[in-house]
Amino acid sequence: MSNTFVRILVSVLTIPLILGVCFWGKFLFLGFTLVIGAVAYYEFILFARHKDAAGSLVIGVPAVLLIIVNAYFKFTDLTSLVFAVVFISMLRELFRNKKSAIVNLGVTFLGVFYIGLFVSSFVLVREYFLDYQKGAFVIISMLATIWICDSAAYFFGLSFGKHRLFLRVSPKKSWEGAIAGFIFSIIAMLAAKLLVVEFLSWQDVIIIGIILGTVGQVGDLIESLLKRDAGVKDSSNIIPGHGGIFDRFDSLIYSTPVVFLYIKYFISQ
Repeated sequence: MSNTFVRILVSVLTIPLILGVCFWGKFLFLGFTLVIGAVAYYEFILFARHKDAAGSLVIGVPAVLLIIVNAYFKFTDLTSLVFAVVFISMLRELFRNKKSAIVNLGVTFLGVFYIGLFVSSFVLVREYFLDYQKGAFVIISMLATIWICDSAAYFFGLSFGKHRLFLRVSPKKSWEGAIAGFIFSIIAMLAAKLLVVEFLSWQDVIIIGIILGTVGQVGDLIESLLKRDAGVKDSSNIIPGHGGIFDRFDSLIYSTPVVFLYIKYFISQ
């Protein structure tokens, strides 16, 4: 069974489930984001160990979960959470005695604030709109756009890619694939405007498409950079044919905070 066939089969089986979770939202969607955050952080800590970095799972996983839960319930301000994570992490490192304290803390903080804060933006986008279904359709449109962007970049790059995009980080990615992904991101958001997000203006969907088609692909490159530095191909093998959770959601993790900031400051309720 080819890897491409496995990838397609897993996508066909899981995509309807993920879209359903996004649509129904509330605690179901919160649980979905908690799983993404916790597993992605765990995968990050595991491959960081290839660089002799002992990031903290005991501190990091609860911290990631708290940041995401706080985005939903807003039980405290984010500053208090940041203070608590930094204070407790440094105190615990004092007694761990595991190689470089600076490297260990750096990995822990990067994992918590990159993955925790950025994944919490899934919830912020989903819950932003007063009309419950609007948030659902925005996050579904974003997911579909990222998937279409990834697929277009992959297949166009495979067929027409001649100019390497970022050879040092990802030797197989091409400018041809990246441009195709960018174009199809905008097309996907324009289609979403006609189908489910008619409450957004044409300008809004074009800008969101641009964000997903550029920042999303940069997010993929950044995760490739981290994995290449650690000497690993995938963040894990939890998803057959797709690698790990961090692999599958890297583009969304990196681009959703930018989309949220655009929605918050430029789209009225």
